[in-house]
Amino acid sequence: MVLMISNVLKPVVTRVITPTANAMLKMGLTPNSVTLVGAIGAVVSALYFYPTGHFFAGSMFISFFALSDLFDGTMARISHKGGSVWGSFLDSTVDRITDSTVFIGLLLSLNKSSDSLVPVVLIALVAGILVSYVRAKAESLDIECSGGIAERTERIVIALCAIGFHGLGIPFALAGGMWILAVISVFTVVQRMWIVRKAVLA
Repeated sequence: MVLMISNVLKPVVTRVITPTANAMLKMGLTPNSVTLVGAIGAVVSALYFYPTGHFFAGSMFISFFALSDLFDGTMARISHKGGSVWGSFLDSTVDRITDSTVFIGLLLSLNKSSDSLVPVVLIALVAGILVSYVRAKAESLDIECSGGIAERTERIVIALCAIGFHGLGIPFALAGGMWILAVISVFTVVQRMWIVRKAVLA
């Protein structure tokens, strides 16, 4: 469902933000600078708000800075200057950093009270990293491996919603979200491994 929503909304959002992306380019900003600013903002927000128990505010700030993912891609497409190998590498790397920091910030908070969700969040964190690693490793072997039930967008949306709703006091939002995230992330790792296995043995 999340995948379907994101596939429908992404083209619409891109059309809406294109004028702003054009204005940012005219101001002298580059796609890579926007990527870095967004990443730094998200990392600082996760490490400040979550450990201090401000889950809803943290999720809102991280979501705001995550918009850089939309702007830098649109700016690169418009300018034809940011779609370099370095730009692609930078964007992918900071995505992994920001995603991991969201879980690290949450773990720092949960660990204070020895919350039983700590192992579940750790599984979601490690599985999320593995989802990206399996794809990168497969592509280094010239194997297309972008499938799976939960790609990066779906995982971060679920995580931020679960943490944000938890901050609003909604019962079981965090536990439910983290369990779902852990399960679908592990499942996605298995799916991608299977994709590679079929490609190798075909």
